[in-house]
Amino acid sequence: MTSAIRFLPMPSAEAAAYRDGAPDAYGLVPERRVSPGGYPCRHCLGEIAAGEAYLTLAYRPFPALQPYAETGPIFLHAEACPQYEATEVLPPMLGSPDYIVRGYGHDDRIVYGSGGVVATEAIMARAEVLLGNPDIAYVHVRSARNNCYQCRIERG
Repeated sequence: MTSAIRFLPMPSAEAAAYRDGAPDAYGLVPERRVSPGGYPCRHCLGEIAAGEAYLTLAYRPFPALQPYAETGPIFLHAEACPQYEATEVLPPMLGSPDYIVRGYGHDDRIVYGSGGVVATEAIMARAEVLLGNPDIAYVHVRSARNNCYQCRIERG
């Protein structure tokens, strides 16, 4: 059975480029640090365990600069990790009690009225409702506390 939605991680080529020192959205080389544990990797959509090297970088998950192209900090395993593949299930990194779930139009702008703080267990249902609107091209899951980008959701 095909899911109505799918969770998408950062593309592998993009993650590899950052690991190779490509500049982030601010033109800076990603910072390399050692994880205290619990940081979410935007490529495997899993946890960066304590003691593992990770990168912090400014990320803009939009194709071009424009007023709604939010940029913010994200974490990424410093060493290669497998790209998240279980796209039809809630990613394991989503461990907070709630997240911002917000729809974006085909022009990559926020669709007003689509955003809100949603309990983690309700993310899939809310995304299905949002993606039932033909004006919404995709959905972002963002931190409810810091607005940091977590992952993208598209129609299955």
